Amino acid sequence: MADDRELTLRALLTGLVLGALLTPSNIYSGLKIGWSFNMSIIALLVGFAIWQGLAARLGGPRWSRLESNITQTSASAAASIISSGLVAPIPAYTLITGESLPWGALTAWVFSVSLLGVWVAWYLRSSLIVRSTLRFPEGMATLATLEQVYGHGREASKRLAVLAGAASLAAAVKLADLAWRLPRWAPSPSLERLTFAFEPSLLLVGFGGIVGLRVGLSLLVGALLAWGLIAPWLVAEGLVRLPPDAQGPQFALLIEWLLWPGVALMVCATLVSLGVRTLRAPDRRTRTGPRRLNARPLLGLLVAGGLVVSLQVGLFGIGLLMALLSIPLSVLLAMVAARVVGATGIPPIGAIGQVSQLGFGVLAPGQVAINLMSANTAGGAAGQCTDLLNDFKVGHALGAHPGRQVVAQCLGIVIGSLVGVVTYQALIPDPQAMLITPEWPAPAVATWKAVAEALTGGLAVLTTDVRLAMLAGAVAGLLLGLLDALAPPPLERWLPSAAALGLAFIIPASISLTMAFGALLAWLFMARWRSLGERFVIVAAAGLVAGESMAGVGVSLWQLLS
Repeated sequence: MADDRELTLRALLTGLVLGALLTPSNIYSGLKIGWSFNMSIIALLVGFAIWQGLAARLGGPRWSRLESNITQTSASAAASIISSGLVAPIPAYTLITGESLPWGALTAWVFSVSLLGVWVAWYLRSSLIVRSTLRFPEGMATLATLEQVYGHGREASKRLAVLAGAASLAAAVKLADLAWRLPRWAPSPSLERLTFAFEPSLLLVGFGGIVGLRVGLSLLVGALLAWGLIAPWLVAEGLVRLPPDAQGPQFALLIEWLLWPGVALMVCATLVSLGVRTLRAPDRRTRTGPRRLNARPLLGLLVAGGLVVSLQVGLFGIGLLMALLSIPLSVLLAMVAARVVGATGIPPIGAIGQVSQLGFGVLAPGQVAINLMSANTAGGAAGQCTDLLNDFKVGHALGAHPGRQVVAQCLGIVIGSLVGVVTYQALIPDPQAMLITPEWPAPAVATWKAVAEALTGGLAVLTTDVRLAMLAGAVAGLLLGLLDALAPPPLERWLPSAAALGLAFIIPASISLTMAFGALLAWLFMARWRSLGERFVIVAAAGLVAGESMAGVGVSLWQLLS
């Protein structure tokens, strides 16, 4: 029967093509604001609309639910390549050492750390998907969308039309801004110097709609605190010196001080919240893994682990012992991330990376390559592991074959590695000159770089005022992390987001203001037209993100080739 079709050529190719088209969007947004978007639902809607339409017109076999699952699995695998380090430890390594990997070596590295996460996910599938009560919210959202479009075929066409319209509008605005430099409204020249302005960016408006009102307002509060209160005080006290005749945003000078309390707040809050949530996670009786590894996951883990170790030694000159230690640490932390994602839907990739950095900072103090690239292994593995477990959640509900999903995931990371590295190198040909600037704030890069510098150079290299600011940020992060993890659900939505507060210290205030505007706009729409909002707000927001980022990437590639 048509519904038995699963790993078909059309399903796989559709997912890989969509993954290749969507991967640049996440690379672009990751370098802009440090966040990415799960592409499962976009791939699901586009694949359904294309193949159901062709089946209706040409009389071919119907597009089955299992084929949709293969398509979204491979596409999301490609787009999730962002977790492999392309917008965090890899550029941070270049900023500190001045060394950049050539395309082939970087592609092999990105693929290897992602492949490790695939096999960890297959190992965990039995305990966390089949026998567990963990919900995996992102997977359930994808499943709910799939059931809706198959139950009401016209719904997919409507959502796809909204997606395409939003993407076209965002792309047009981005191209207009690149061609004519659209105006940035600022309340005054003095506030503009402190980065307060409204960006003509529909990507930021879309991300605001995706992250929601809690995160949007937290970004606004963080921007007012960091850039509205602390930054003017730094200038007044002479702790940061701005040129007296400076015009426009002075982001580069102010960020050198503000990133330290922001990073301390984010790292402490996410680590505390991660630890407490892991200890309090539901379904504690569930084992972290099955009693025995079946032969295929065992072989996959050995091959992927061997590849990661050999590349650490060959590309970065990391000692064999440290490279070998990164594998069990990465597997353990990927398991922790999987449980957190299963309970909350939030992938703690940044926290996983910082835990690894702290661990290697103790084991190998003063060694930048180990601190960044061995820790990169854990973040990359955790990202692909959690992505595949969400797909496994959908597949288990549909009766899909897990081995076929693993094939789709592996092919997806091949495409994601190839396209992701090309996109990164095209967008950022000179990381040292281009990153941590108003154009490319790259907050994840700033965070990894700051932690590596603090652990390798020691806190003694920082001035007293910066160390006190870090302490204040760490204490605030500790308190917010505890509140976030321990607060009951009705109260949790009223608490500020520690991650967003810390992020607001590392990105220009203009980005936070625009994202807060997007979050407020989405909330008002949902409050007024709830039914329409539930169907179309996230789809429209995703279209804004994809449209602007794909236009920006396209222009960068055109400039590179011309």
